[in-house]
Amino acid sequence: MRICAIIPAYQAERNVGDVTREALRVDALAGAVFVVDDGSSDRTAERARAAGASVLLHPVNLGKGAALRTGMEFALAAGFDVAITLDADGQHPPDEARRLLDADADPEALVLGVRDLVAAGAPRANQISNRISNFFLSLFAGRPFADTQCGLRRYPLRRTLSLDARDDGYAFEAEILLRAVAAGVRIVEAPTRVIYPPEDERLTHFDSVRDPARIVARVVATLALTRGLRHVPAAPAPFPPARRPAASPRVPDLDPRPSQPTAAPP
Repeated sequence: MRICAIIPAYQAERNVGDVTREALRVDALAGAVFVVDDGSSDRTAERARAAGASVLLHPVNLGKGAALRTGMEFALAAGFDVAITLDADGQHPPDEARRLLDADADPEALVLGVRDLVAAGAPRANQISNRISNFFLSLFAGRPFADTQCGLRRYPLRRTLSLDARDDGYAFEAEILLRAVAAGVRIVEAPTRVIYPPEDERLTHFDSVRDPARIVARVVATLALTRGLRHVPAAPAPFPPARRPAASPRVPDLDPRPSQPTAAPP
């Protein structure tokens, strides 16, 4: 089983180098770290490349879901079987990947990281939005989920892409979860650590009000086209995607060769 890490990144020059270097130290990943720069205007790609990642580029910002899909498609084509996804802001210590890999022996299992947001000192708004998302996703899926918003996950690549989730934003991860339930994918939850830096150092593009609403809308739109969870076809986006170019953006510029690790530019 070949395992890699996929890190979707947008305007993440402050943290992406450190996250990449820590991920490269995880033995199970064997140096396979893909950073998907989702249209950043800063030095995200440069910092990731300097740290040793293979960098995939979107020319414009398409959303986290689009970045994850790009990374998964590239990794599968490169011969990988499983991907650990990490956020670029440093909230997920990359060595927590071992918890997800050890959580279940089935390589086809989808493993969800579960955070203790209260113990980690997460902002109150984040705690509330996570509870709301957990409630609705658990209700619609017909089974309880402890953390539906954690970006630290273990995905079986071929099975995940076969689910054909279409959302390009944060709702992609919720849609994947719903479709996985419908398809009978084994889903396992594993407790993981999370780090919340001081408020003035936090980097997030997740809106704790708007994005949970989009997630719920995506799930409702998906279910509205089905009669139960026996089959979940592709659902239309409940909100228009932001800044989508006319041409297909899927991996327009790839630099799959990891650079030799060097000091990050000042």
